[in-house]
Amino acid sequence: MLWLILAGGLLVAELFTLTLVLGLVGAAAAVTGVAALLGAPVVVQVLVFGAASGAGFVLLRPFERLHRQQPSITTGVAALPGRTGVVTEAVSDHAGRVKLGGESWAARPLYPGATVPVGASVVVSKVDGATVVIYPEEL
Repeated sequence: MLWLILAGGLLVAELFTLTLVLGLVGAAAAVTGVAALLGAPVVVQVLVFGAASGAGFVLLRPFERLHRQQPSITTGVAALPGRTGVVTEAVSDHAGRVKLGGESWAARPLYPGATVPVGASVVVSKVDGATVVIYPEEL
């Protein structure tokens, strides 16, 4: 009965941590609780707990790690470099705007002193704060 109480507590704690570790140990405790209810001696219970815990980690942990990997899809400002846009206000060292995917961004040229006229297609080189650094697409 003690194993089943431990299993319940660990599984509830897993709901708050979402690491899978407490869930695996809780499942091992539940398996051990079943062994205890079937009349297994304490030594066998400890062995069952160890085997069930080990099996859980060996079999399920690789899937959990795969699930936790960073997404391969870049989002936010990290997705802007390399994207193309259109100049909506002439871009110079101190002013200019570019439309990227329906959004208007403050822009400056990659090369100081360069100007990019309205309507030109541009490519984002990098993002500097809230300003995109661009260069003409035909460069």
